Amino acid sequence: MGMEKLEAIEQFDRVMQEMDRFLFVKHSLTCPISQAAFRECEKFAADHPELAVYCLYVQEARPLSNYIAERTGVKHESPQVLLFENGQVVWHTSHWKITYDALKAHTVTA
Repeated sequence: MGMEKLEAIEQFDRVMQEMDRFLFVKHSLTCPISQAAFRECEKFAADHPELAVYCLYVQEARPLSNYIAERTGVKHESPQVLLFENGQVVWHTSHWKITYDALKAHTVTA
C-alpha cells in the first residue's frame, strides 16, 4: 500500500473517522534526520500493507501538523511518527528513534 500523503485537516478528519488503526508520519523536507526516518517508514509501509500509513510534509502542511498536535496533545516534532488506535495516539516517537525495527515492534500484532 505504501504511504498516502495528506495535506488538509479535512483529509485527516476523514481518516480518523474511517480507520480504526493507522500510522502517521510527519516529515520535514529539509532535515537529513527526517530523510533517514522517512526512508525507514517507506520501507516499513511497503513491507506491511496491512497497516495504513499516512504522512504529511511539514513545509507543505503546517496547519495540519499543528492541528494534529493540538487534537492529540502530542507536541509537534519532525520527523515524528504517531500510531493511532480508535482515535487515540497509543505510541509515538521522533528523530533517530524512528527505525524499521521500532515501527515493527510497536505496530505489528502477533
